[in-house]
Amino acid sequence: MSGPFILAAGGTGGHLFGAEALAGELLSLNKEVHLFSDARAEAFAKQLPEIRVHHIRAGRFEGGAANAAHAFGELAIGVLQARRLLRRLNPACVIGFGGYPSVPSMLAAVSLGLPTLIHEQNAVLGRANRLLTPRVRQIATGFPSAAGLRPADRARSVYVGNPVRSGILAIAPTKYKAPHRGGRIELLVLGGSQGARIMSEVVPPALAALPTRLREMLRVSHQARSEDLIAAEAAYRERGIAAEVQSFFSDVPERLARVHLAICRAGASTIAELAAIGRPAILIPYPHATDDHQTANARAFAEAGGGWVIPQPELRSDSLALHMEKMFGDQAVLTAAAQRAAEFGRRNAVQNLAKLAIDLDFGSHRQGRAA
Repeated sequence: MSGPFILAAGGTGGHLFGAEALAGELLSLNKEVHLFSDARAEAFAKQLPEIRVHHIRAGRFEGGAANAAHAFGELAIGVLQARRLLRRLNPACVIGFGGYPSVPSMLAAVSLGLPTLIHEQNAVLGRANRLLTPRVRQIATGFPSAAGLRPADRARSVYVGNPVRSGILAIAPTKYKAPHRGGRIELLVLGGSQGARIMSEVVPPALAALPTRLREMLRVSHQARSEDLIAAEAAYRERGIAAEVQSFFSDVPERLARVHLAICRAGASTIAELAAIGRPAILIPYPHATDDHQTANARAFAEAGGGWVIPQPELRSDSLALHMEKMFGDQAVLTAAAQRAAEFGRRNAVQNLAKLAIDLDFGSHRQGRAA
């Protein structure tokens, strides 16, 4: 019997989401799973209590020379911690999902000659994965290409897509129906996990500038920051636009199923969900994302025909209104974008990723027997 599968990930949602999806898939295949991360991963343990979480020390390489020395010390301690655990657990495969807390665990796995795999969720390699790609056996990507991947490493890279949550997959078969004259226009505005002030400032007046006929058809779901809720609600109410404004929607899959157009950030998980369901979107990348990876994500989706990109500095109410009026006036435009978005999606991403990990384990056993 092969050993457990080790997932190494940073403690933020972006990194843990893919790890959680893969963990669920491996558990369904009766595999044992452990997570190596930092203390921020406690929420993960609550989601999947069958998984044991191990806290590994790691250093952030930010700031001056003094901080760098401290980070190297933390990294060294983390590598030693991870090596001891990996020796004891004798894993089938170690899979990294990026983020600085994944680095010591992945370096330890490489040093022990274990089967290793990393998954890069964005269209630009993250800093942790950039360090690890030359060292690991296999590289899985969430987008068809990943900027920053060296030519020498591309032969070991496989496009698998980004895993999406089960709630999205459950409604993914829902066909897209473009808005028709006299019917509703469902619009979903998502500002990322923390909301986005600029969308609360720009979207309501943009919708107010639409012709009366279109404005009366609108049904808006708008996720806003808590501190922007009152102002955003008032902006919609004063303009006579039917809108539900909340700081968090627990039923995003259901809202995506009925949406005609989304206006949102361009995080990897957001784009994966839009593509899995096949919904068109106007993407406003977060301009301060590390290595500007949201812009790269958005461009990949837009170049595939699934949506449109508006850089945040260029986001204005008047131009956004003209753009939406044109789209809502031509069903074919939205329908074509929805189809292209669906073609861009990888609904079986988590199965693809699990197969890669299991095949690495099988390959290592076969090599061991041959030796």
